[in-house]
Amino acid sequence: MDIDLDKMSLRELRELRNKVEKAITTFEDRRKREALAAVESAAREFGFSLAELASSQTGRSKVAAKYANPTDPDSTWTGRGRKPRWVQEALDSGKTLEELEI
Repeated sequence: MDIDLDKMSLRELRELRNKVEKAITTFEDRRKREALAAVESAAREFGFSLAELASSQTGRSKVAAKYANPTDPDSTWTGRGRKPRWVQEALDSGKTLEELEI
């Protein structure tokens, strides 16, 4: 298919663009449906439905607090991630992490 774009009017070019955009969208939708069907088939091979696999959360489990604020025992820290302000203030004042352990 050889189209001479230079000979087309602005209206014809816009119509062509709309047809191309629609073709791209339907192509992407078709590919997504094909991918979804393949995933569902693979899930069935393992004895699951896609809904079962999608709903099973494999998130992180809660980690027990390892440190507590001496002035407010309700403020705790697991020792992971950024240090809370109260931990940094305690360290700056000369305390050690061992002194803040629960």
